Amino acid sequence: MNSTLEHFNTYIDGWAQGNAAKAMSVLTEDYTYDDPDSEIHTKYTFIDLMNGFKDAALDACGGQLPNPFVVVSEKMIEIDDGRLRAWCLWEIPGSGLRGSALIKGDVVGIRSEVIAYYTKLP
Repeated sequence: MNSTLEHFNTYIDGWAQGNAAKAMSVLTEDYTYDDPDSEIHTKYTFIDLMNGFKDAALDACGGQLPNPFVVVSEKMIEIDDGRLRAWCLWEIPGSGLRGSALIKGDVVGIRSEVIAYYTKLP
């Protein structure tokens, strides 16, 4: 397995386990996380980002974090010339929080994630 894919798998495992340190271990210095419901986060605000999701999950799940914390499915991974583009579905079980994500990275690490939420129209 190449290091680009290893970075992606470590990042996803960090989210699945709710382990910010694990996910952060593969973030590049210029990493960004674009959340339409929040702000653009960086490597240095990543712990706050994950804690925000944990707080929302605790509220929605009666004070209990789900295990796994995030389920990632339908992964579509493309690696071209060492650059990764991965699209996936994500869900925090039992919380109603779910959506999709586009994750980009390379041999250095994970560079960005942009998410979208799936909700019912009013």
